[in-house]
This record gives sequence, structure tokens and C-alpha cells, in this order.
Amino acid sequence: MPIRLGIDVGGTFTDLFLLNETQKTVHLVKTPSTPNDHAAGILKGFKDLLAEAEIPAGDIDSILHGTSLPTNVVLERKGARVGLLVTENFEQVLHLARSQTPSPLNGWMAMQKPDLPCDLELTRGIPERMNARGEIVQPMNEARARELIDEVVSKGVESITISLLHSYVNPKHEQTLRDIVRSRYPDLPVFISSETHPETHEYERTLVTAINAYVQPRMKEYLKNLQQEFEGMQCSPTFHIFRSDGGLMGIDHAIESPVNSVRSGPAGGACGAAFVSVNSGYSNAVGFDMGGTSTDICLIQEGCPGASPDTSLGKFPIEIPSVEVYSIGAGGGSVAHVSITGALQVGPESADAVPGPACYAKGGTAATVTDANLVLGRLPSELSGGKILLDTKLAEQAIGQLAHQLELDLLETAQAIVDVTNENISGALRLAAARKGSDLKNFSLIAYGGAGPLHGNALAVLGQCYPVIVPPTPGVLSAFGFLCSSIRNEVTKTFIRNLDVAAIDDIRNSMFQLTRHIKDWLSEEGVASADQNLEYTIDIQYRRKNDQLTLMFRPDKMDEAAVQDLMTQFETGYEQRYGVKVDAPMEIVKLRVLGTAKVEQPKMPSSVSHDRGASAALAGEKRIYIEGENFNVHVYDRSLLSAGNEITGPALVTQRDSTTLIHPDHSGRIDDHLNLLIETTN
Repeated sequence: MPIRLGIDVGGTFTDLFLLNETQKTVHLVKTPSTPNDHAAGILKGFKDLLAEAEIPAGDIDSILHGTSLPTNVVLERKGARVGLLVTENFEQVLHLARSQTPSPLNGWMAMQKPDLPCDLELTRGIPERMNARGEIVQPMNEARARELIDEVVSKGVESITISLLHSYVNPKHEQTLRDIVRSRYPDLPVFISSETHPETHEYERTLVTAINAYVQPRMKEYLKNLQQEFEGMQCSPTFHIFRSDGGLMGIDHAIESPVNSVRSGPAGGACGAAFVSVNSGYSNAVGFDMGGTSTDICLIQEGCPGASPDTSLGKFPIEIPSVEVYSIGAGGGSVAHVSITGALQVGPESADAVPGPACYAKGGTAATVTDANLVLGRLPSELSGGKILLDTKLAEQAIGQLAHQLELDLLETAQAIVDVTNENISGALRLAAARKGSDLKNFSLIAYGGAGPLHGNALAVLGQCYPVIVPPTPGVLSAFGFLCSSIRNEVTKTFIRNLDVAAIDDIRNSMFQLTRHIKDWLSEEGVASADQNLEYTIDIQYRRKNDQLTLMFRPDKMDEAAVQDLMTQFETGYEQRYGVKVDAPMEIVKLRVLGTAKVEQPKMPSSVSHDRGASAALAGEKRIYIEGENFNVHVYDRSLLSAGNEITGPALVTQRDSTTLIHPDHSGRIDDHLNLLIETTN
């Protein structure tokens, strides 16, 4: 059986999760992230993990890595200098963007438009034109194109993006430009929109391709260096990068298309939460991942996280397939402050890994959620197995400054910080359920991330969503989620046709090309034909309505009856979603093939019930403050709890990667998969 390692680099901590299925053991490490050099934090955690597991690096068979590097590169403006070639007179396509009115009512007055990945001075319009049917209206002036390319390259660009009008229909001009660039500058990376994102909407298509070119040189350098470091330690496993859609891709594909990994961390948490929901017997759940910087929320229905055709990166809308995750600025490091109106606010500003909360004693002075929990007695004196020592006096000083402004005592102020944070998260949880036409009461709550289990019980009280499920290793669930995934990719083609019998042959031909493409991609990942799984979907809308539904179909079975069946499915689905019937022709918008590989799911160690009760796991007592009252509570060591153990609240359950708070009038129970389930006793 293999030894697999998941690595998740977050804004505050880097998490490593090692699963040895032969010995049926699990090892984990949380170490502070190193924002200036992600690899440094990974390698430190890797060495600590090897020492704990007592195995040589060469024994690891597989590494699955999710990284925030692409996100950080974009948000921190540390990407490459990108040259942009567009159709003449469309040089400001990224500046025009999409019309929007930020909230509140006058939000547009204060809106700070994000810096674009391509400067206007590095953008050139190429004399050429293609119409929406892929017909050449204006032939490309290749001589002028060469001059413009030389101009851009002379300004020190590190990569080139090519995005011409209607190239998703006919990529000939883009391919010609790419060939010109490669012939003159063979070492310069070139990305064309007809390959990176071959879909309609020139702004979104250009933006995705430009961000890919902006991130690619940094991602390539990072992954190559990291791979060399592992090889230098005699560790040469299969290496995969986690994707935003919950899949995996090899190093070469990750370097080629880093934009597909911009939301890999939150997606990994959603996949891990889905695994937990099925194992615990609660397949409809809301997962909330509260880390040091933010909280990520995902809705799991029938054991599967939601999927979305797009996501966001800062203020940029990114059209890449993603696991549906909603993020808010509420984490353990979120800074509390008093607004000009005198109200207490928490977040979205964060203390991050450096300097961190005041109690970390690394120079931070602002009061954070972690400081509040420490003052309330809910945290131990050390985190991550003793690697991070918490200074209660520094936390009290930070909270005390706010207490003076609010005219409250220390404990009331700390409780207020936690309450505001919980209300912020609760609102996001309710919204996630409402977006799917449901109520939060219909779901259980999976609490994970370093801070999630500390706040999970309070959130369940606010939303009446029980039980609260705390996984065995909640602080590193995103890293574990990488192990639950398979190699995956999807290819699409914009296909604007009326949905009728006349489109059948074109559908078959287009799907044949897409199928060949995805099979080649999977083969490059080393997936044998027998292990390749393909799914075929079609996006349909009422003509010019732009309210698309995605339906599964069989292209090899396309005939008149299949077309009629798609029409019926669409009509029924549209009425269910929007509550109306529309008397209008239907049109096809997009064809899609999803390719996955069969990967064995991880087998987590389980437990059988023991006669010994939870008292065997007692680690002491602690005085904590909950809802205006002080309590002397039992503290339990989770590593000593076994299946069937029950705990009566209020109580604290501590472990290396997180701390769980069980409120009064609640109880906790350990199930056969070592999940901690918290229920109300009222």
C-alpha cells in the first residue's frame, strides 16, 4: 500500500498530512508559512514529518500539493511582465472589463480598481479581424505584427499573451502569431486564448490567459526548485498539483496552466469535508474551514461539493472550473477594531503569519480573534505541538486597548470579538444554503481548519444545524482532501447552434475532437486508457436569455429522440430553477468533456468501541468564559479518545492541529471513524 503526502500552503500555516496505509498510521505537521519563500516552510515541515514518522524520504510514493502561490502572485503584484497582443482597436479590453456597481449605494466612489496583469504600455493591437463565424474579414498583416512583437519584447517582457477576437471559433491568426513569436524568441513563453480558455466573452477569455501568463514564470521557478529540493533528499515520488476544480495535474501541466490552481487550498478542504460527510453518515452538510486569514464555506449535497464554472481572484472574475467555495475575511488572525461609528468590527484585515496575533510574541500588537479566544481561556498555552507558544499577557494587552474604547471589561470585550466573528460567519453559512434554495437547518456542520472546531458549536446554535462534525485531523483537512482526489481535467468548446436535429452531425464531430484532446491529456498524465473515465455535458439556454443549464448526454447516441429528450430535460430543469416556463427556441452554448482517472480512495484508520470511557482521556481542567459565565471545564486529549466515548459540555478537546469547544447543554460523541459529533442536549 502507498505512502501518500498532502501539502497545503495557506496564508498563515503550511499543513502536511502523511498517510501510511501499510502501517495504518497518520502523521501531521503544522508549521508557520513563509510568505517570501513557500518552499522554506514546506521543507521545514517535511523534515519534521519524516522525523516523527521515522521513515526515509525515499519511502514516500506520492506527493499532492495545493499552493496559494498563484493567488499571492496576483494579489501582491509579483508576477511577470506580460506583453499582450490583441486585435487592433481592442487594446483596452482589460480596462473596459465588465460594468459593475460595487455596494453600498455609493461604493463606486471609493472603489479601487485592481492593477491589471498587463500594462497598457505592453499591449499592442495587431492588424487583423475575424468575425463570429470564424471567417477572416481582414487578413493579418504579418510584417506589421513582427514589428509590434519586437516593440513589446524590447520592453523586457517575460511572457506573451495573445487574445484575438473570435479566436475560439477560428484560432488560425493566434496560432500564426504564436509561431512568429516562437521563431524570433524561442525562450519566451507564449499563451494563446484559443488554447488556454477557448470560450466566448473576450474580456474573460483575455483575462484568464493574461493571468496564466502573469503567474507562469513564477510558478515554474517555484515548482522546479521544490522538485529539486525533494530529489536532493532522495525523494522522487509522483508529484501532483491540486486544481481549483478538485482534481490533480502533474508538474508539467501545472507549469503550463497555473491559473487552474488559484483556489486549490479551499477546494482541497471541500473535498476533505465531502469525504467526512459520507463517512460520518451525514451526506448533506455545510463545511466551514476557518484558518488564520479567512473562512471558506462549501455546501455538500449527497456527499458531493458544489461545482462552479468560475471563481474570483481578488476583484478579478476568473472563468475556470472550480469547487464552489465562498470566502470571507474571518480567521484566527482577523483584526478587531472600533469603527468611526463606535461599533466593534472584526476583519477582513488579518495579522497573517507575520507578525501574527499579539499572543504569538512576534511583534503584533493588534487584537485578533486568536487573542480573544486565549483571553477567554479557550486555547491551550501552546499550538502545533509546542512549536508556537502563546503569551496570555500580550493578548490581554491587545484586547485591553479595545476594552477601554468600548468601555467594557476584558472578558466582555473578548467575548464580543468572538460573537461578531461568529455572526459574520453565520451570515455566510445561511447565504450558502439560501443560494441553493435551502435552509441551514437541513444540513449538518463540518468544522475544520485550525480555528473551525473552536467556533463550530456556537455557529450550530445560531443556525440550528446539527450535528457539528469535527474530523479526526481538522486542522489539516485541506491537505487530507488532496488525497481524496483524482487526476482530472475538462475541455470545452463554444458551440452556438439551435438545438435541433440539424446540429447532430456537428455535435458528434466537435465531441470527437474534444474527446481526443482529453484522452491525450490523460495519457500525458500516465493514465492508461482502461482507467480513463469520460463524462459528456452540454450547456443549453433559451435563445439570447443567458440562463444556461448543464445537462449530461451521450454524443454517440445523438439522434432525433436524444435531441427531444434534451429539450424536455431543459424545460423541466429551467422551470424548477427559475419558476417560470418560457416559450422560446433553445440553443446550444457549449460542449464539454470531463476526463478523470480512477484513483483509490484513502483508507483512514478506524476504531472500535472500548470499555474505557472518556475519563481515560482527561488531561486536566481549565477555567473558561462562555456566554457571560465562567466555567471550570474538563480538558480532554483527543488522541486518547476512542469510538463510543461521550463528553458532556462544557468541555475542551485539544489536539495538535486544533482545539474543539463543546458548549453547555451540548455533548460530544466519537464515532467509528473517530469523528467528534456534537449535538444539543435540549
